[in-house]
This record gives sequence, structure tokens and C-alpha cells, in this order.
Amino acid sequence: MSRHEATWSHDEFRGQAREAVSQFSRRPVDPAIWDSFARGLFHSSGQFEKPEGYKRLADLLTEVDRERCTGGNRVFYLAVQPSAYSEIVERLGKCSVVNGRQPENGWARVIVEKPFGHDLESARALNAQVATVFREDQVYRIDHYLGKETVRNILVFRFANGIFEPVWNRRYIDHVQISAAESIGVGNRAGYYEEAGALRDMVQNHMLQLLALVAMEPPIAFSADAVHNEKVKVLQAIRPVSGEEVPGSTIRGQYGPGWVDGREVLGYRQEEGVDPNSSTETYVALKLLIDNWRWADVPFYLRTGKRLPKRSTEIAIYFKRAPLLLFSGMDASLEPNVLTIRIQPNEGISLKFHAKEPGMTVRIRSVNMDFLYGASFAVQPPSAYETLLLDCLEGDSTLFARRDEVESAWAFITAILEGWLDLPKPAFPNYEAGTWGPDEAKLVLERDSRSWRRP
Repeated sequence: MSRHEATWSHDEFRGQAREAVSQFSRRPVDPAIWDSFARGLFHSSGQFEKPEGYKRLADLLTEVDRERCTGGNRVFYLAVQPSAYSEIVERLGKCSVVNGRQPENGWARVIVEKPFGHDLESARALNAQVATVFREDQVYRIDHYLGKETVRNILVFRFANGIFEPVWNRRYIDHVQISAAESIGVGNRAGYYEEAGALRDMVQNHMLQLLALVAMEPPIAFSADAVHNEKVKVLQAIRPVSGEEVPGSTIRGQYGPGWVDGREVLGYRQEEGVDPNSSTETYVALKLLIDNWRWADVPFYLRTGKRLPKRSTEIAIYFKRAPLLLFSGMDASLEPNVLTIRIQPNEGISLKFHAKEPGMTVRIRSVNMDFLYGASFAVQPPSAYETLLLDCLEGDSTLFARRDEVESAWAFITAILEGWLDLPKPAFPNYEAGTWGPDEAKLVLERDSRSWRRP
């Protein structure tokens, strides 16, 4: 389904799919396996707003059920512009592919891409619209970060090892930094990005999901509802940043011209499709606090930006310094112990601690204990989307976002967006492409006598 109808036959569609798989697959495609798979690919075209297309789709699915014995099972993947979600869901509800379906006649599920709304009000409205057609257990709000092996490993790392959870609290942890740096610019997404910006595009979903996994309490079971329940508690416990607190707790940036990876690049306002006077942020840094017993007074610092020096997503857990200084003359310069979870690239986990240098005198230096996914397992993991699509087919929503999760995240983000509206427009651009963001971002941590980690 699209705004414009395509006229491919089933065979032409299979050919297009084969070409796409060959281009993007990270592994060679076995022709025999592909031929077997391709026999299950069909194509039906239609326009979002026209009911005839949905009728053709219903007829095709009935035919496929009969020929392929698929049992009436359906997954609808809304890989379309967000403005079309409501209309498509409404029209799906009016045709036989969803309405009146009973468990014995197969199941129906819908996958919805981000952004799920653009503020709290729109997210609630979209949730209400989707709920008129699909039950909550049929709705899969996809965030590809949650399908990454390193993100999935956060829960295993925390709750399958007895040595970390006892110190995973305010008594031992000084602060947490979560960074998602991108070296790319806006590319061909200017139309979307002009409306979204970094706060909506990255913080509301990806980064708050990472925060929730780091900060959540142990779930009573590794099941979808149990995990979602604990994540929601974290998101609801985030102290709101609004009104007068917004300027001190949030920093916005927009990249100007510069150099990345040895080549000169345009500033955001010079990118194709971008308003030359745009005030859309391409960088955000913020400080937040979680008001619960585990994390009270432990600051979480988040930052994300485009056209930074390198691509890197990581979580850095900074532990408090040792309580007693024993090594005279050198302790003041000792760095804190840091546990770093590298989401991408160079996926792995690193623990920085102190050790004595070899020699007759006591000299201390920081050393790293490293775990690398590639070196330890020597296998190619499935892509995030492979994992998530399989989970949806199997009816496991653990790695997807639940309705109250999305709305809790939007409640926090919307307060910041409203606070920005009351402030003068920032003097953009305020950081050069290829640097680590605006100088003002350093103040978020320097006010607390801390500094950003360099990925």
C-alpha cells in the first residue's frame, strides 16, 4: 500500500525482492533456499485512502491462506510515513482482514515504526485509534535498538551475573552517561528530520529505552509484561524537566560546515530540503534524575548528535571513588572505575580499574578488562530487524514498546519541547561538523564537576 499504486506482477515483485536481498544481505543467498522462500511472496497494490486496495488485499490473503495453509495469520507492517498510520489502521479495521477474527481462525498483529506520535497528545490519540482495531497484545511498536544483540545483552549482563547487581545502585554508582553519536548528516531524510529533530528522533525512543534497561528493577520473570512493567516504572519515575529547569538541564545544537572522516561536509542548513533558517536541533545533551530508591540523586547524562567525529553508541557507568585515600600523592588524580557497554560499533563490554605498574615503587595506572562479541563468539549475529520480526511472528512482544511505555516517554519529552517554545531561538549553527557538539554541552556536566567521556 502506498500513496501511488505499483503495477508489478507477483513474479516481478519476487525479482525486485531478490535484487534487494542480494544488495543488502550480509550473508550469501542460497539460490535453492531463495526459490523456496520466493514462492511465498505475493504483491498487491493500492492507495492508502482507497477502499478498493484493501478489498484486493483481503481477496489475496484468502487465496494465500488456501494455497499456503497459513491459517489466517496476519502481520501488518506499517513501514510508511507516520501521518498515514491512522488512516491505514482505520481502513484495515473496516475490511475482513482484521475485523471479526477469532483465535481459532488465526491471529492478526500490526507493527508500527517510530515515530509513534510527535508529542504526548498525538501519541495518545494514535494509541486510541489503533486500539479501535487491534488489542494491545496485537500491537508491536518497533524500535530497532531493542533488537540489537548488545542491547538485549543488558538484561542478561545485569540479572544473570551475581557480581554486578549488588553494586547497581546509588550507593556505588556516581553517575551514568548514555551517548549515541552519528558521523552522518541528515542525508535524504530532511523532510522527516525538519519536523522531528534529535530530541524526538533519538531521545524519545532509542535513548530512553537504553536508560530504562539500565535503570529498571529485576522483573519477576523474563516475560513481555514483567519486563514492560519495570521499564514503565523507570520512565514514570524520571523527574520532569520543565519551565525554568529546561535551559540548565538541556542543550540544543545544530551542525555547521566542517570536516568528517577527512572530507568536507555541508552544514545542516545547506542540506537539500532543509530550511536555510531552520531551528531544528541535530544535537541534544540533557541531564535527568530518577526519583526512586535505587537511583535517587544519581544523574543520568544523555547526548546524541549528527555529524560528530565518529559513530558510537555506548553506556558508561561511573562508579564512586574508593572511600579512603591510601596511596599518598597520587590518589587525587586517580580516575573513577568505569563500566562501558558498547552498543555499536566494536560491540562489547569494558571495565576500567586501577592496577600497580611493575617496579619497585608504587605507581598506579588505569587498565581495561575487555569483552568483544566478535572475538568471543566468532559468529555473525542476526540483524536487529531479523530478531524483531521473528519475535512478532512468534507473538513475543518483550523487545517492543508497550502503550504506557510510549506515553510515559512522551510525557517527559513533551515537557522539554514545551519549555523550548518559551525560549528564544538558539543561535544555530553552534557546532562545527566533525566536533563533539556545542561547547555549552560541556556545562551540563561541568556544573557537577564532571566531564563527558570521549567514546
